[in-house]
Amino acid sequence: MRDVAVIGIGCTEFGEHWSTSFRDLFVKAGTLALEDAGISGEEIDALYVGNMSAGRFVEQEHIGALIADYAGLATKNIPSTRVEAACASGGLAFRQAVIAVASGMEDVVVAAGVEKMTDVGTGASVDMLASAADREWEGFVGATFPGLYAMIANDYMHRYPLTREQLAMVAVKNHENGARNPIAQFKNRITVDTVLSSSLVADPLRLFDCSPITDGAAAVVVVPLERAHEFTDSPVKVLASAQASDTIALHDRRDISTLDATVAAGKRAFAQAKLTPKDIDMLEVHDCFTIAEICAIEDLGFCKKGEAGRLTEEGATALGGEIPVNTSGGLKACGHPVGATGIKQICEVVTQLRGEAGARQVDAEIGMAHNVGGTGATVVVHILGA
Repeated sequence: MRDVAVIGIGCTEFGEHWSTSFRDLFVKAGTLALEDAGISGEEIDALYVGNMSAGRFVEQEHIGALIADYAGLATKNIPSTRVEAACASGGLAFRQAVIAVASGMEDVVVAAGVEKMTDVGTGASVDMLASAADREWEGFVGATFPGLYAMIANDYMHRYPLTREQLAMVAVKNHENGARNPIAQFKNRITVDTVLSSSLVADPLRLFDCSPITDGAAAVVVVPLERAHEFTDSPVKVLASAQASDTIALHDRRDISTLDATVAAGKRAFAQAKLTPKDIDMLEVHDCFTIAEICAIEDLGFCKKGEAGRLTEEGATALGGEIPVNTSGGLKACGHPVGATGIKQICEVVTQLRGEAGARQVDAEIGMAHNVGGTGATVVVHILGA
């Protein structure tokens, strides 16, 4: 297996892109990544595109072919593959690109993610997202993702020390980071009172505990590490790529307050990289809801169960803290175009390790990205190093 490096990144602004099409979002992100890598389309060997539900959001399937076509690569017969793993589609697309290069099958590969979610109404979006859970045993009886994560939050708060205010502090911190990120959907700073006075969605989760519906795309270029300096003076090495699965239905889990797939993927990634949580300088975790960030910090091994709320309150996860979490603003403030989120996380880690994050820059040489599908049925974890 060859070592792999990221040589280029690109990301659109996240938000409501009423006048931009699905395909235009991807082309913009891909163009930015190729420009950053200093390569042309003719040099690409393959594409992997993360996308959850274009068939329902924009009534378009055959996404791999569509992307290759509108990226100008179809006439060159470049292979393009769609990857779907619900909200972990982007992270899994990156993993497939890394495997393709590491195996020696390909040399220059683009991993990308895209979702256009605002072309349908909120009710339709909620229903589409619910298809990432168990439709027969959860969705058909009315369970939505806010409801499922509210179950996790209630169970967690019953068993561990976490106050409603500490949960709100996750959102406050991520909005502070998002305010410093030019691509973020929400750049407004908020307070604990903002969160606690927002509309109740599914007790105890309120509107500001929930990530938004978002349009956006992101792309990265990976090559063998041995060739990386042909393209850039600042390659970022992929130190580990790990994936794990769990039951799709929350009620079948051993413990709904612990995402076992996160635990397993995290352990595999640390073993591959020969590192421990103490070696990680910053991480992007899948905060689709504030409770998800709390669970992720603990399940990845950065603290014991029941301690993440206190660490958040003490500022340990903030910029300048002991372990900065979601420097991009996370899903909560940067936005959550579900197919693109995992790639955006990689873009943020690379940006931080290059020292190009501007007002949200932290001191980092090693970063982690944690991408979740559903309520934890699929988890992908990557570790990158400068």
